[in-house]
Amino acid sequence: MKKIILFLIVVIFSISCSKNVKKENKTEVNNIETTDKIVENPVLALADFDDKAAKWVNKEVQVNGIVDHVCKHGGKKLLLVNDKGDVHVESETRFDDALIGDEVALTGIVKEFKVDEAYCLQKEEDHMQNHKEGTDSDDVYAQKMEQIKTYRDSMKVAGVDHLSFYSLDYVSHQVKK
Repeated sequence: MKKIILFLIVVIFSISCSKNVKKENKTEVNNIETTDKIVENPVLALADFDDKAAKWVNKEVQVNGIVDHVCKHGGKKLLLVNDKGDVHVESETRFDDALIGDEVALTGIVKEFKVDEAYCLQKEEDHMQNHKEGTDSDDVYAQKMEQIKTYRDSMKVAGVDHLSFYSLDYVSHQVKK
């Protein structure tokens, strides 16, 4: 009778644990304990990505959208879109061009790029040097300097000392059927 009760407790415990967001299985192999974790990542809507990404910097999230573009220069960047938003995704490996047009559930680590006054000063210096060396034409130089002005104006209007731009570092994806 005690064995049956113990068995039922173990079964009930197992069922209740499998419904949790996180599941952890530990096994011992050659006296080394290993852990298999199944973690469901939060799903961020593309429409809300820029507003909610700050909370998830350096953490895994999932986003859903259509692969709009795979970068032709190396193929390690893609743009994921839907009617309400978009997100840039970077990878260590090349994306398959066949993904273009596919709807995917993509998992990635949220990354933040900050533009502040130090960044603006460094970019101004770089652009002036490139213009002086003839690397950038007058038009390109003017466009780059205008972008820096836009960054500064945006920080001033928002009353902040930096602007944050968010993207994802690729972890995995599944094509939706």
